[in-house]
Formats: sequence, C-alpha cells, structure tokens
Amino acid sequence: MEFTGQAEVVGRIRADLEGLTGSRVRVRANMGRSKIVEREGILMQTHPSLFVVEVEEKRSRTARASYQYVDVLTRTVELTHPDSGEPVFPWLN
Repeated sequence: MEFTGQAEVVGRIRADLEGLTGSRVRVRANMGRSKIVEREGILMQTHPSLFVVEVEEKRSRTARASYQYVDVLTRTVELTHPDSGEPVFPWLN
C-alpha cells in the first residue's frame, strides 16, 4: 500500500471512531514481548493522531489509555463491539 493510500485508510479509521465517540468498545492491544492487554471502556476523544479510551480499573477507578490510528491499521490494536464481539472495522480485514 502506498503512502497516500495509508493516509486515506488512517483518515477513514479516524472518521469512523469520531462517530463512535461516547460508545463502549473492547480494545485488544499487543504490547510486545508476548504481552497482550484487553480492556473495555468508553471511547472518549479523537485527536489528529490518536484516540482515548476511558477504562474501568480495580476498585472503581478509571484510567485513560491512548492508542494511535496507525496501530489499528497495522493490527497492533484491535477494536471490537463489547456485546457482539464484532470488529469495529470489518472493512479493514
């Protein structure tokens, strides 16, 4: 895929996530060295190069985790709907 194609895909990912702001998502992130983190939370914000998910931690605490759109493109981060388990970006597969 050429650079302009990648930029268009990243733009589409961002646009789709802007439409999902305020909804629950499940995030599966490959953190390297065989460490995979799975979290569920609310998509809070989208920024030019990243998006923010607010997740519930132990003892009713909340934390914010940010991820880059490029990580979604490279499948380092996968987003699914928490109830159905369906991917948020079926067109990306």
